[in-house]
Amino acid sequence: MDTIDKLDKKILSIISVNARIPFKDVAAECGVSRAAIHQRVQRLIEEGVITGSGYTVNPKSLGYATCTYVGLNLERGSMYKDVVKRLKTIPEVVECHFTTGGYTMLVKLYARDNEQLMDLLNNKLQTIPGVVSTETLISLEQSIKREIPISADDDVD
Repeated sequence: MDTIDKLDKKILSIISVNARIPFKDVAAECGVSRAAIHQRVQRLIEEGVITGSGYTVNPKSLGYATCTYVGLNLERGSMYKDVVKRLKTIPEVVECHFTTGGYTMLVKLYARDNEQLMDLLNNKLQTIPGVVSTETLISLEQSIKREIPISADDDVD
């Protein structure tokens, strides 16, 4: 990955707030051409600095009322990749992390209600070979959701 300079950081700080902002507006704010913004953004995508863009859909609007985090403990940490393959087949699982601490893995999922959550736990997650225990934490409210702050003054190499 090439070095991210101050212009890259300024572009990132603008588009991370509003990914739909026209490049001409970003260019005006940065004092460069629209073509320069387009080239910079394309390079940042190719280098993996920008990993996605698009719309975020509120799960509640689709009937998924319960956001849940599930700590999974595996028989052996080396089973992680096989468990991930199985988790990918469960559409309600939206995140999965290999972790340190009390759990081998931490999974985020959405369920329509407690009945579906119980089904997901008992008949999907806990039946995956290698999963020896789970702990369920229901999110009552998401209070903060944001991207990491980007400052043109930060050193990034």
